[in-house]
Amino acid sequence: MEKRTYTYKNTTFACYRGYITQAIINNLAPLLFIIFQTSYSISYEKLGQLILINFGTQLLTDIWATKYADHVGYRKCMVAAHGLASIGLLSLGILPKIMSSPYLGMAISVFIYGIGGGLLETIVSPIIEALPNDNKGGAMSLLHSFYCWGQMAVVIISTILLKLIGDNYWFILPLLWSVFPLHNMFKFIHVPILPLVKDGKSSTLKELLSHPAFYLSMLLMICAGASELSMSQWSSMFAEQGLQVPKVIGDLLGPGLFALFMAIGRTIYGYFGERIPIKGVLLGSSALCILTYLVTIFSPNMFLALFTCSLTGFSVSLMWPGTFSLSSGVFPKGGTLMFGILAICGDIGCSVGPWLAGIISDRVKNTGEGLTIWMNRGLTFDQIGLRSGLLVATIFPSLMFIGLILLRKKKSTVRA
Repeated sequence: MEKRTYTYKNTTFACYRGYITQAIINNLAPLLFIIFQTSYSISYEKLGQLILINFGTQLLTDIWATKYADHVGYRKCMVAAHGLASIGLLSLGILPKIMSSPYLGMAISVFIYGIGGGLLETIVSPIIEALPNDNKGGAMSLLHSFYCWGQMAVVIISTILLKLIGDNYWFILPLLWSVFPLHNMFKFIHVPILPLVKDGKSSTLKELLSHPAFYLSMLLMICAGASELSMSQWSSMFAEQGLQVPKVIGDLLGPGLFALFMAIGRTIYGYFGERIPIKGVLLGSSALCILTYLVTIFSPNMFLALFTCSLTGFSVSLMWPGTFSLSSGVFPKGGTLMFGILAICGDIGCSVGPWLAGIISDRVKNTGEGLTIWMNRGLTFDQIGLRSGLLVATIFPSLMFIGLILLRKKKSTVRA
């Protein structure tokens, strides 16, 4: 039998599937939050802690990867990432059912696939960046669009399956989704992979940290992660409890449309990115994000609030890949270290944003404190709590807007 030849096109598709895997491990559990809360009496704060464990683990893995990934090799890291993602998803379907503490079983599972997620987000982007391509920014955005398409697929397929099999059989979902990363693991054993910095002379940590522009890039990544995840991770519960709509509608119109709008934004930039200045786009995106957050939080119209909740996906679509591309242009020799540090900052935002929103939501729900505008509208403390948490999270797109204004004044390229 003739041996199959793998090309850079196969590498690109494997990377796309890698980001779909990332979407699975980041978005499946939040779809089950209502089930976890009703079946196992898990509080908002503990649900927020699951998000924190996931992205906190990814953050720690990012730190490890920035130092050792180049020595271990991209291929070994990618094979391990997909293997751990598959094991973690299998555990999520098994451990909560057999352990005396279901929450501990969830936490262990999230920790395992969080390691895989950290490796994926640190290594996949530099693999794509290293491939021959004249439109690096567009290629990066198109790569990240597959996270969104993956998120949308997770929401739609999982919602339909839950409707068919019933909430009591939720554990079947992670078991089924575990097959996808397992399949892609074998692909990464064979596809060709190039080094990111051709002469092997990447910037050192000291060189990167010596430039004020890099600190702004780090701030942008923190804000990008928090702006995206604060809304997307709580969008299903916000739609179901905050807006009092059925779970199927809440999942499809909340995280489902959120992912669709985010995918559209990234795909458009992936094809037309050469003609659009990324700094201006990011500035406009952060302004739109502030607006969609505020309308979602304060609108008395349920359908308008759902629409702007979803439209937030479009507003945040270019924040993460755009900051990667912007930083790569400013620091052309940043290498894996730069991508790793930015991924760490992104994970800090992904962890802190939803966690902070959960803490504020619980506090308002338990104490009865809230803005007068919501008290006068007859909202329940659950509804007021969720809105209050998201209101506090509005600080992140606001900080990003300010950071971008400062970054526009910096020198466009540095030799680091």
